[in-house]
Amino acid sequence: MIPPLARQTLMAGAYSLTPLAEGDVSGLLRLFADPAVTEFMDIAPLETLAEAEEIVAWARDMAANNRGLRWAIRRAKSSDLIGTVGFNTLEFDRGRRGEIAYDLAQAHWGQGIMSEILPHVMVFGFDNLGLHRLEAMVTVGNLRSCRLLERHGFSLEGRLRDHAFWKGRFWDQLIYGRLAD
Repeated sequence: MIPPLARQTLMAGAYSLTPLAEGDVSGLLRLFADPAVTEFMDIAPLETLAEAEEIVAWARDMAANNRGLRWAIRRAKSSDLIGTVGFNTLEFDRGRRGEIAYDLAQAHWGQGIMSEILPHVMVFGFDNLGLHRLEAMVTVGNLRSCRLLERHGFSLEGRLRDHAFWKGRFWDQLIYGRLAD
């Protein structure tokens, strides 16, 4: 039995991870309005609060139904949202796997923040959720994400040609995986 995801918070080193909530809408809009942040994502840069509200509603619905969990990332003593991280999908019926996803405000790139957070998210997935496999889908060209995953024991398993469609075109996706120790 997995814990109710809608209430799962996590301390990840110097960072606090809390499930996305209505209070995160304006911070999410600031984060995802940056074209550099959304460059490799399946969304265009956000323009309105309503678009950010839709993302929060999606995240809350996933967590309420134990299908996924998306946390807001904050420095431990700050209320400012600087990114998100979590599991876009969780599969318990036909496997024990979760798809990890993450993003970070451009002002925080290159500071080792995701390298500090990712191990805590992985432990949560393997230990708290009982997952056997973690995977990540990376849009071709997102070298920073590839390097992050490889540093944390993920292996490149393949390239899925024209796997995704957004922003008016098809995109190749790289699939990375890591099994529980």
